[in-house]
Amino acid sequence: MTVTPASFLKGAASLAAGMGVTIKSFFQPVVTSQYPREVLQITPRFRGHIKLLADPENPLATNCIACGICVRNCPSGSIKKVEGEKKEGEPKRRVTTYILDFTTCSQCGICVESCPTKAIGFSGDFNIAGFKRADFYFDLVKEFDRRKKA
Repeated sequence: MTVTPASFLKGAASLAAGMGVTIKSFFQPVVTSQYPREVLQITPRFRGHIKLLADPENPLATNCIACGICVRNCPSGSIKKVEGEKKEGEPKRRVTTYILDFTTCSQCGICVESCPTKAIGFSGDFNIAGFKRADFYFDLVKEFDRRKKA
């Protein structure tokens, strides 16, 4: 392939244009954050894994009645087990076990929308890490009790 003066000038102009873009970007302010040194502010509409919400009338208990509608409506089958019991003196059933497999959850929100008692919501957890698949199986009742104590 022979290099003509016209093709050489065309290539040099292209190189100069590319270097101009690079130099211009070099002097602009940094747009990216330096994670993990800078912690980002998560928007209120962020969808983390689901969590059990507190009952508006009794903030120490969840409003979940363990009806199982969320289990039936979950398209990815991420909600593995929902069990509940009705104790004497209480007006309705309360959930005792709620197992979520976050490895298969697509965060579509169908479980949140279909809950008749509005007992499920999205958490703000965004920095979940683990080495084993079992690290992403959550018992939401235990997490609710832990949040309640804190």
